[in-house]
Amino acid sequence: MGEKRWIDGRVSVIMPCYNGETHIHEAMESVMAQTYQNWELIIVDDGSTDASRQIVAEYARRDTRIVALESAGNEGAAVARNKGMAMASGRYIAFLDSDDFWATNKLQKQVEYMRKLDVGFTFTAYQSVDEWGNLKKIIRVPETMTYQKLLRNTIIGCLTVMLDRNIVGEVRMPKLRSRQDTATWLGILKKGHVAYGMPNVLAYYRVVSGSLSSNKWKMVHANWRMYREEVGLPAWRASYCMVGYMANAVKKRIF
Repeated sequence: MGEKRWIDGRVSVIMPCYNGETHIHEAMESVMAQTYQNWELIIVDDGSTDASRQIVAEYARRDTRIVALESAGNEGAAVARNKGMAMASGRYIAFLDSDDFWATNKLQKQVEYMRKLDVGFTFTAYQSVDEWGNLKKIIRVPETMTYQKLLRNTIIGCLTVMLDRNIVGEVRMPKLRSRQDTATWLGILKKGHVAYGMPNVLAYYRVVSGSLSSNKWKMVHANWRMYREEVGLPAWRASYCMVGYMANAVKKRIF
């Protein structure tokens, strides 16, 4: 149980950004449009070379709940998110990348659900969109996810997660270039927590050609490294988990 030193009811939204000028307006505006208004948006620019910093600065001037931070260079999403979380004042932590966006009732539904059930970790269904915003596949989620189940799955979308730090404690992501989010969820669940899935489609994940997550073989390799180097699984168990991970990844994209 974490110390209750954060602002109760506030959601700290953590957004890493690297050259996000094309879609970051939509991401920020989806936070600003939330029906639940007790939030802060902490945007960590990770060495952008486009107009991202200027865009964020303009939004921060318009809304004091938007906080702009900068990394020394391109250090990766994990480092950027950790910098944001270190500055976060809210009891709740949520994550949104600069090319994704939320339904307007996302924060409200999750906070109400978590308060009602007194749980520390929730995630939701979400829908993929293409680079032009066309709606694609809906990703459905199970009611619960445990450590053992998540070792063989890929179902928790980072953009859907909300954590209650009064229950799960401080959160830090391992310094991985990819799969750092899954490694973080595994670390939380390994302590005995359970992640609760909400069936509502409350977030929209943009599939951008050329992005790290769009390269399936790189993701498979990153997942293997995460199993072996971060989670510390022996090779035989990592292989077993990898089979389940790949089967569930295919199922998620087809069904």
